[in-house]
Amino acid sequence: MPHPAAPAARARVVPPAPGSLAAGLRHPVALVRWLWLAYMTPGRPGRPTPQTELRWIYTAWLGAFLLKMLGSSWDVSWHFRWLRDDLAPPHLLNSAGTAVVIALVVFHSYSGYGVDRRALRLMQWGIGTFLVAIPIDILNHRINGLDITSWSPSHALLYIGTAIMLAGAIRGWWLYAAPGRVKDLVSLGLWLFFVENAVFPNQHQEYGVLSLRAYEAGQTTAEPQLLDFAAAQGQTPTMFMLPVPSWVHPAWLLCAGLLSLVVARKVVGLRWTATVIAGTYLAYRALMWAGLVGLGFPPSVLPLVLLVGAVCVDLAVSHRLPGWSAAPATAALVYAAGWLQDAAGQLPPWNWSWWSIVLVVAAFTVLWTAVDLVARSTWFAGWRRPAEPGGAAEAVLAGSPDDGGASSR
Repeated sequence: MPHPAAPAARARVVPPAPGSLAAGLRHPVALVRWLWLAYMTPGRPGRPTPQTELRWIYTAWLGAFLLKMLGSSWDVSWHFRWLRDDLAPPHLLNSAGTAVVIALVVFHSYSGYGVDRRALRLMQWGIGTFLVAIPIDILNHRINGLDITSWSPSHALLYIGTAIMLAGAIRGWWLYAAPGRVKDLVSLGLWLFFVENAVFPNQHQEYGVLSLRAYEAGQTTAEPQLLDFAAAQGQTPTMFMLPVPSWVHPAWLLCAGLLSLVVARKVVGLRWTATVIAGTYLAYRALMWAGLVGLGFPPSVLPLVLLVGAVCVDLAVSHRLPGWSAAPATAALVYAAGWLQDAAGQLPPWNWSWWSIVLVVAAFTVLWTAVDLVARSTWFAGWRRPAEPGGAAEAVLAGSPDDGGASSR
């Protein structure tokens, strides 16, 4: 159990802790009461957190983002069939995950458990950005009508907020979890959600290419009211289903998706980190594809080229290849795999002009090289050290050195 944060906390009568997570879930009211009495005491970031409780906290983070990922995946397919609705089931599912995230950020902010100051600030800024984006997005839909594109500015704020709060969760777990299999698995889970959020906008084209093909064949998967509304807003089927230029999908897949995998590989450190994350993401997309199509929702193509790039990333980092040489080779193989997938008719439109490819490869090379430079910088060395104003305060109040599950750093 944690040290009390103040004399008042010593007067609390805390019930016995559940023996396991399963035992706690069988009695949820008793579980919540125990968590409240044991851990909802004021404190500053860096308070010592026992490993068992730390795992519970970050299991809740995984559960929250699983709800958000399921809701957002369903949401894309939903919007290619039905008119938008603020209270649509996928929105409600995503909102349930957001509610859990809010509760977790409040818990970390009040108690100081499981985070250092920097991780907490990332969580707070992330959820703040996300919550600000929600009314902006609703207002955007009210003003601009349909506007379901994943590439709108209001949606970009949602992705940015999610990325920032996930960065905070990744940092907190990375700092305080003890080395071992559980640390590796939770790290992979958090990075999976980060990568999924990074490549999420590309799903618009991945659904749009098949939806447009079905429309042109006279077998549209969209409800007539959706197409009629889009037409009333001055949008052609092509504008509605493929709203961005053809260079965007490969550029985003490389410069956002694969770059996220580069960072994940360097942070997690396992040999096949990027491959496992990309493979799990694609397996998840395939399962969602089967489930949604079985329910009558439109299908999508899968970005299988991401797995090719992930394998290249793992090999390059394992062999300590610098970004300036690894990035062009990785990008070339991704484009080669993309050409094969495109030939099979299972890829959104890609711009195959030489100037587009050169620019995308150059941008990816600059970004990977920048990651290498940051990883070797003195700034990053300082960033790796935790900022723990609550650690020293806890030790003073307890009259002894920190001993409650300090980070294995």
